[in-house]
Amino acid sequence: MKRLSVAAATAVGLLLATTLPAMADGATAIGDVQQAMEALAATPGVVGAIGGAYVDGKLAGRGTAGTRLLNGEGGTIPASSRFRIGSQSKTMVATVLLQLVGESRLGLEDKLAELLPEVAVGGLVERADEITVRQLVQHTSGIPDWFHRSGSTAPAFDVFDFTTYYRPIDIVKMTRGRPRTGEPGETYTYSNTNYTLIGMIIEKVTRQTLARELDRRLFRPLGMTETYQATKPPEGIKGTHGHGYYPDSTGTLRDVHRFNASWGNGAGGVVSTTRDVSAFRRAFDQGRLLPPSLQEVLTGGSVRQGTGLCAGKLKGQMLGGSAPGLATLTFASADGRQQFAISVTRSTADDNAIVPTMIKTVEAVLCPTA
Repeated sequence: MKRLSVAAATAVGLLLATTLPAMADGATAIGDVQQAMEALAATPGVVGAIGGAYVDGKLAGRGTAGTRLLNGEGGTIPASSRFRIGSQSKTMVATVLLQLVGESRLGLEDKLAELLPEVAVGGLVERADEITVRQLVQHTSGIPDWFHRSGSTAPAFDVFDFTTYYRPIDIVKMTRGRPRTGEPGETYTYSNTNYTLIGMIIEKVTRQTLARELDRRLFRPLGMTETYQATKPPEGIKGTHGHGYYPDSTGTLRDVHRFNASWGNGAGGVVSTTRDVSAFRRAFDQGRLLPPSLQEVLTGGSVRQGTGLCAGKLKGQMLGGSAPGLATLTFASADGRQQFAISVTRSTADDNAIVPTMIKTVEAVLCPTA
């Protein structure tokens, strides 16, 4: 899945989260979320948009605009509805992995080949005996990404296959023969494959499904009652929700709201709501999920400097994700007090047509007087 490179206002991957640089502490004034959603929904390529702002765990503003279906059909999307969060899932998956590290069930320097010997067989993952858990978390393993074909921004899989189940190792096999992106531990290069492997490691260590571990360790303890990990097709989004669209080979837009859950796995399979995503970010940023040393493994490894938000008045992270038919952003203040989550369903494959407006929407809501 794609990550949204928020700092550059472009999208370059499908399931990650990116981080804005530290900024000065800001106030908690919240702008008109409904008005902001209406402006966002007017962007070409946007079918519908929902957003929710939270301060100290309480709803501070909510909005919905556009429609559930293409061409103005289906009514509005309920502002409390579920949506796929894309690469924002990675922070949740990494948190579970790092909790296992904290329990001494594996180590940050453990080698991939030791944890998952099946991926080292026949050189399926090259240099698996050198790649560490830390490098997988921080995208410095050099393992190629399974999502894109080499030299292309198009998905390397059939976007419209909503029924075939692909095991995580089947997805890893898609990278066979693709060139590595760097030496282990030296270069940051985003790769969904890292987190497909992390999901496999969690399941191997716990002897439970990734979905169960996410639910047991995060969703239930944090009261994320509307959140779950989609696992196998044709599992879709529960309840009334927005539908996204993607062009087929003829340019015809097709409904992809049943996006194949196989491709998510550890890289981005979580379905959530603005409330629940904000609850996770609040707990994470307040240090309630990991000790500082382990939290730094994740936040320190993923930071990529950007332009700053609201003229440097607000400190925090902007996490993003996209997939065919959707784009998401969540801003979370570093102190855990403020969160603002947006979900967009779309009819364009071009992230650049939508992401800059999404960022402006965040600024309009969180810095109304800037």
